[in-house]
Amino acid sequence: MSRTIALSEVREERTLLLPKRLLTFEEFVQIFGEDDDVELVDGMVVQRMAAKDIHEDLEGWLLSILRFFVSMKNLGVVRGSRTPVKITAHRGRLPDIVFVSNEKAHIVQEDGIFGAPDLVVEIWSPGDKPSEMFAKEADYRSIGVAEIWLIDQSKKQVRVLRKRGEQYEEQVMRRGILKSEAVEGFWLNVDWLFKKPLPDEFKTLRKILGASFEGQENELAKGG
Repeated sequence: MSRTIALSEVREERTLLLPKRLLTFEEFVQIFGEDDDVELVDGMVVQRMAAKDIHEDLEGWLLSILRFFVSMKNLGVVRGSRTPVKITAHRGRLPDIVFVSNEKAHIVQEDGIFGAPDLVVEIWSPGDKPSEMFAKEADYRSIGVAEIWLIDQSKKQVRVLRKRGEQYEEQVMRRGILKSEAVEGFWLNVDWLFKKPLPDEFKTLRKILGASFEGQENELAKGG
């Protein structure tokens, strides 16, 4: 029995920087640095679209909260969108937020991350190209990232992908509590991600950390 599949046409534009030959990931990270907002796709350098303010606001908020939480709990390292992650010999991505546990800290090197992070967060803002976001998701799946958060600001939802053997379990959340499996003890109320303005960072951290934060405050007050 044949099936009819409805297809939507999406026209997109992007800027490619074409080298004389396909670049390897190692060459890419040597040539381009923190000030170059580009990714390596099949050996070609792709200029990323300038981020919208709504994207930058949420990225900075979430990065700050996650980094502080991970630091207090001594769970690993958190990096922002200027840290390239190697996908293949000729492919590299710059996730909005990356977490790597202490057990895998060796994959975080000076030039980038050479291995599968424990958590990758991508923020899909209004105007972002659907094909690019789907391609990023496929890349993260291909290297076996344990947990992937895809935050869609237009639909006000989070797609959470968790690795289960060779497959991924998918959960779409529009409300409720999102608990990370990759970052032990870290959770968020999905509503927080789409509030305008975003919730106060310090108060949000206190809610997430709970009683453990009170203990840390006492230690800091004593000079510990």
